[in-house]
Amino acid sequence: MSIVTVQLGQCGNQIGFEVFDSLFSDSHCSQGLCSKRENEAYQASCKERFFREEKNGIPIARAVLVDMEPKVINQTLSKAAQASRWKYGQHACFCQKQGSGNNWAYGYSMHGPRHEESIMNLIQKEVEKCDSLSGFFVIMSMAGGTGSGLGAFITQKLQDQYSNSLKMNQIIWPYGTGEVIVQNYNSILTLSHLYRSSDAFLIHENDVVHKICAKRMNIKQISFSNINQVLAHQLGSVFQPTYSSEGSFHYRRNPLGDLMEHLVPHPEFKMLGVRNIPQMSENSLAYSTFTWAGLLKHLRQMLISNAKMEEGINWQVRPPLSGLPPLGKMSVNKELHFNTSIANLVILRGKDVLSADVEAFKDPALYTSWLEPVDAFSVWKTQRAFNKYEKCAALVSNSQFLVKPLDMIVGKAWNMFASKAYIHQYTKFGIEEEDFLDSFTLLEQVVASYCNV
Repeated sequence: MSIVTVQLGQCGNQIGFEVFDSLFSDSHCSQGLCSKRENEAYQASCKERFFREEKNGIPIARAVLVDMEPKVINQTLSKAAQASRWKYGQHACFCQKQGSGNNWAYGYSMHGPRHEESIMNLIQKEVEKCDSLSGFFVIMSMAGGTGSGLGAFITQKLQDQYSNSLKMNQIIWPYGTGEVIVQNYNSILTLSHLYRSSDAFLIHENDVVHKICAKRMNIKQISFSNINQVLAHQLGSVFQPTYSSEGSFHYRRNPLGDLMEHLVPHPEFKMLGVRNIPQMSENSLAYSTFTWAGLLKHLRQMLISNAKMEEGINWQVRPPLSGLPPLGKMSVNKELHFNTSIANLVILRGKDVLSADVEAFKDPALYTSWLEPVDAFSVWKTQRAFNKYEKCAALVSNSQFLVKPLDMIVGKAWNMFASKAYIHQYTKFGIEEEDFLDSFTLLEQVVASYCNV
């Protein structure tokens, strides 16, 4: 089954390019550490999901590119053309001459209705080229105007028009220090609208990815391209093919459906995060060896202590009631930092993967009381290595990991709203104070629900 990707705004288009490039590079990598037959099956499965083929054999990304300014789309198209390994469809782009000025209301209320027909027609043409549609993957940021405002509008229209197909939004969470003065407004409006129309969000925090670039990849001058490559690696490690079941060597057909089924047991809880291990520069990788036991021990501790990367894991945090003696006087406070999960999916790729033991992730103490671990935990595997890593693990988690950042964004937005700062920029494009209040109410409910799991 195929996934149609919708790349929205500067952020969505730049990340989208890196994702397709990473998927293509990995599926054509000669270092797959598996048999030729298995490699061919993996390639065919990846192609079915993300690419279609022209008569001349060149893979075409199953994607629609949307931005309200032409510059980034032109750059994205030319980068794909220069690499000449794969490309975007000839008529898969929509752009205008005037951006959204970092104003969510302008993207949602003006650009959305004005260009709805053209954009939805492009998406429909891409859908018609799929033999079987798994759903939509929408890549967008939530701080600016086009990605966030138009992104929320288009996701709503996808829900109206393709109600039986799954929608997953990949959202870039803005830097805490702030990129745009009104980013907290844009963020709460985006999240609250998507909560009504999307099936799940895969969230990446800019601050976290920036740290991974600095501390794990050893990059001194970090560019957006570096950040986007780390994001693409993480997304590829989730979406590339895996076996459909334990002991099977057939690849699963419905990646979005399987992800949702395992990770979103209730519509109130749809925020997913990704952690990868190992993540390091190619130079370091050449001198490193890993065991599944070591990788999974680190990954589990990253999960329960809410560490977003290997650097700085707090090994003091333990699951409550796990039967272990408390660690000194700190333990009462530490339990407050324990990250409770609703559902987890571990994806293992590489050498000796069938021998990897994931029992520690089935501990009931890791999960909310209303789901049995047998329903809350899943594991996907393939012997096919990913992106030159002999062994690698990804954890997609529906947990309390975003409670603090979400609470902070809602709090900052509320402080601005209480003093009526910049509200006029939204009301003049039809977003009323009532809309803000609805957004606050919905997101405060989400925070409360996640706190109480």
